[in-house]
Amino acid sequence: MSDVNSGPIPVALEKDKNYSWCTCGHTENEPFCDGSHRKNNATPSLKFSVSEEKTAYLCSCKKTLNPPYCDGSHKG
Repeated sequence: MSDVNSGPIPVALEKDKNYSWCTCGHTENEPFCDGSHRKNNATPSLKFSVSEEKTAYLCSCKKTLNPPYCDGSHKG
């Protein structure tokens, strides 16, 4: 698993671009999937896109109830 801080990661997201959010924590490219789940027999990525350009805070602790976005679950 990566040694990344478990807090949110700010990411500039582009309109209509497809993203793959890591759900397993094995990626070296947090918060995005790098395919490491395959060799670790872990959960696959979550595919998402946004309808407008924006900065979003993506979850890195994998506890969020609103994936891929941070909801503060890492705090408690």
